[in-house]
Parts: sequence; structure tokens; C-alpha cells
Amino acid sequence: MPAKKRFKTRYTGVYYIEGRALGARKKERIYYIIYRCNGKNIEEKVGRQFQDAMTPAWARDIRLQRIEGKKKLPMEFSQGTEGMPLSMEERLQFETLISELSAKFINLPVDLIDDDIENGLKRVCEALGLHRSLFLEFSKEKKLLITTHAWSPPAIDKPYPLALTREYAYLAGSVLKGEVVSFSDPDDLPEEEADLRQYVRAFGAMSGLALPLKVGENIMGMITWESHGIRREWSKVLVDRLRLIAEIFANALSRKRSEEALRALKDQLQAENFYLLDEIKLEHSHNKILGQSDAIKKVLNQVENVAGTNTTVLIMGETGTGKEVAARAIHDLSPRKERAIVKVNCSALPAPLIESELFGYAKGAFSGADTSKEGRFGVAHGSTLFLDEIGDLPLELQPKLLRVLQEGAFERLGSSLTTSVDVRVIAATNRDLARLVKEGRFRSDLYYRLNIYPISVPPLRDRPEDIPLLVRGFVRQFCDLMDKAIDTVPAESLAALQRYDWPGNIRELRNLVERAMILSKGTVLQIEPPAATEPEMHPVMSMDEMQRKHILSVLKRTGGRIFGDRGAAKLLSMNPDTLRSRMKRLGIDRMRGVL
Repeated sequence: MPAKKRFKTRYTGVYYIEGRALGARKKERIYYIIYRCNGKNIEEKVGRQFQDAMTPAWARDIRLQRIEGKKKLPMEFSQGTEGMPLSMEERLQFETLISELSAKFINLPVDLIDDDIENGLKRVCEALGLHRSLFLEFSKEKKLLITTHAWSPPAIDKPYPLALTREYAYLAGSVLKGEVVSFSDPDDLPEEEADLRQYVRAFGAMSGLALPLKVGENIMGMITWESHGIRREWSKVLVDRLRLIAEIFANALSRKRSEEALRALKDQLQAENFYLLDEIKLEHSHNKILGQSDAIKKVLNQVENVAGTNTTVLIMGETGTGKEVAARAIHDLSPRKERAIVKVNCSALPAPLIESELFGYAKGAFSGADTSKEGRFGVAHGSTLFLDEIGDLPLELQPKLLRVLQEGAFERLGSSLTTSVDVRVIAATNRDLARLVKEGRFRSDLYYRLNIYPISVPPLRDRPEDIPLLVRGFVRQFCDLMDKAIDTVPAESLAALQRYDWPGNIRELRNLVERAMILSKGTVLQIEPPAATEPEMHPVMSMDEMQRKHILSVLKRTGGRIFGDRGAAKLLSMNPDTLRSRMKRLGIDRMRGVL
């Protein structure tokens, strides 16, 4: 008999003492049972609170098993109530638990459903003396069972893998047919399911029950209940009660999934609306490629050839040549045209913000992230993403973009969950990416992935024969916007425009036409090319004088410092001794230069 103080439990013949296992830091309860067998009083230690996951209910069940002298746990039931706990009080408590769960989940806010499902699993397990419950959902292809909720006492420290495949094939197949699978001993499972028997034994299950999670005609997964260390019978009444609990949980989770899908759709539509408003503000109304030159016809043929595919396109050309117009033409001719094209200018955003803008962020990802945000890749799902000025994308973000292009997957900032998207990417640049690759400022693997189908948009100076057509197109556009009636453009004005070099390309021409439309009073467009400006002439200096002035300006910036990371030698990429020798030869006093 233990000498320590006994503590009663609410079950007859079950008590515990408090003790500490060898090497343990905290006390735990050690449970004992007292019963009479063959005319003798028996006192038996049945297990520890943490070490064996022993509970008063479990100890009560062991005592009943000893009294009855059976090998299987009886789950004592009176006539007509087979499968429910022994006493009337316990049966009423369990029925009350079911009613409470049903009432609670009817109008439970969706953000509380996950936590309350796990709490519900815990309450049911504790009420029935069970030791683990798993809530598993099927993947979209019904090939994987993914654990979304689970409960087990702390002593059961061997969790199942997050995703179950081959080992649970028999259970998954049965559940998909709407069947219940139960076993009081792993040997009760079909003879051919040796792997499953070994699997459940490896995770400590003596008895188990698997029920379909069904909402309407859809079977979304299954819920399992396990008993460890004790055989348990799964009677029809008990299974029916647990099936009712499974339906409560399944309906709540289905409601949560539906509301999340609606919320995601609403967020995407709202985000698309914001982007469309941005596009309207930017007045992208000239959305057709105009021209009849051989150079622009080549571009048009390339656009038509690639539009119907999902191939990544790289559009190259000087600033203002119409790279975005070409990208929009590809999108408008593609199967994705029903969705709005989404644009990101990689040079317009500060480097720290580009990642969150492209990929979005999770709630709490950084200070001020009170809600999650969909990135441009998420908004462009099912559509086209136009990445302008791709040459300015920070080097540290380029591997993440490469992964999206190759796998169609990414993680939001601050989240470990992988998001899959179906996005067609069109990139544009006015920089020489091949040179940037050689200089180590652009990843070669990303360059080759983008350069699958390059399109080079020619500058306006190489297609002067298109200028009259472009001018007339811009005139029609501005006539509608300004409510004017320009019907004539003098031939000499068009000829002068064709002789101009157009360093700003089509954008410069459009701006010039807009300004001329504002100034013209009648029906004739009065337009002339910009006047050529003479470059400012500077007096010619000797090489030594140029070096002297440059070194003095750097010394002034560094406060006369030559050495160190902030010294003039570092800024001039020179050896400090070489710089001092050069200063001596040029007659530079470093402190006089500073003053």
C-alpha cells in the first residue's frame, strides 16, 4: 500500500497519489484502482498521468474490465443503450456535450472554427476515455489525406505525418464509399492490410474507428478515434453518436471553407478593380499597335504567333517604343483576355516593397501588417502579369521569380504555406540583360527562362514611315478627349516630324501631338518637331587639370580622409599610396582642398 496521501476521483474505486518519476522536474498523478475479485480486495497501480497518459476515466474502464474478467473493454452499457457510458449521469453528460457542440458551431465565427474543432476533439476523447483523434481532409485529387486538426494527451508524443497516402489507402477507399471502418484490435483489419496493421501499431493504437466527413453528397475527408493500451468495442449506438459529432465538425469546416473561398474571390475582384482603376487613371486608351513599316510588321507577326500560347515573353526596346502596348496586344489575343492584365513596374517600387507587392504578405508578417494582402501574382491568377523594367528587379528576389516561372508556386512574405498560381508572365526591359548577366547583376538562369521568346520593338527613328499613321491615330484619340475637330495635318509638318530623331520615341511623339492639339484653334493641326538644342560648350581642360578637379571634389566629400572605407582612395578605386603620389604630382594639398 502506498504511504502517500490518497486523493479521490469522481469514480468509485479510483484514486491517485502524487509522485515524481526519477529525473522528472514536476509531480504527476499516479492512479490506483480498488476492486473485489474472487472474494479478495485487490489494489492495483494502473498508470501515470504524463508517462502513460492515464486519466480517471481510463482507470475506471480498467477497473470495470478487471471486475468483469473480460479481455475486451466492456464500455458498460445497460439494456437498450449499448455503446454508451455505464451510468445514467455519464450518458446524460455525453448527450449534453453533443448538444453543446451542435449549438456552438451553428453560428460560430469562421476564424474560431479551427480552434474549437480541436477543443471539441479533446472534450469527446476525455468524455469517452479515448487517446487520440485526427481530422483529415482529402486533397483535390483525393489521393492524399491531410491532417488539419488533431488532439492527443501530452504523453502521446508520436504524431502522425501531416499527409497520409499509401498506408491509409484502405481507410481512404472505404471512407470514399461512405463506409465506417472500425477495429478492436489491429488483427481485426483485413488480412491483406498488413502495412496498415503495422502502421497503427507503430503509432500506439490498440483500437480505432474511422468515420466519413460528409457534407451533402461530398465526402471531404474522415475523422478517426483511437484507444491506446486498451481494447475497445465500437457499438452501433456509440458509432452513431460519433457520426453525429463528425457531421457537426464537417458542416462547420465546410462553412469556413465556403466563406474563405468567397472572401478570396471578393478580395481578388476588389484587387482587380483597384488595378483597373489604376489603368484608367493612366489612360491606356491607345491599345493598338499602329504602323506599316517592315520593322513593325515583324513585331506584329511575333505577337500573333506567341499570343495563343502560355510561353513567357521578353519584350526589349528603348524607353517609349511601345513595349507595354505590345504586351497588352499579346494578352488581348490570348485565351486569358477575359481577365484583366496586371502590371508591375519593377523600377517604380523601393526594393524592400517589391517582394510584398509581387507575392503578398501574411497577417503579422511585419509591423503594421494587420491583415493579409494578395500580391500581384495572386491577383493575376488565370491572367497575365506584365513585369515592366525587369532589369531593375533586385538580385535577391530573382530566385523567387524564377521558381514561380518554373513551378507556378511561391510563399507569401511571412508565411510558410505554398501558393500555386496559373499566371502567364510577359517581361519588358530597356536594358541589355545579357550584359547585366556578364556583370553579375542579373541571374543567368532567370535570363534564359525569360528569353524563351524575345521580341525587339524598334525605335521610332528606325520606322519614320509609321509617323503619319501614328500622328493621325493620336489626333483621333485627342479629338474625342478634347471635343475638337482636327481634320488636317499639313504635309510639311509630317515631313519635318519624319526628319526628327525622336530620342523619346512614340511617347515623345504622343506628348507633342497632345500639346499641339491644345494650342491649335481651327481644324488644322499646327505641329512642329522640337527645336534642336546646341550642346553647352565647356572650355577644354588638360587631363591633369581634370584629374586635379576630380580628386579635389572627392577629398571635399571625405573631409580630407584618404584611407579607410570612407576615404577618397576607396571612392576612387585607387591604392592609397598611388593616390598620395598622384596628389603630390598634381600639387594637391588635401587639407587646403577641403577648406
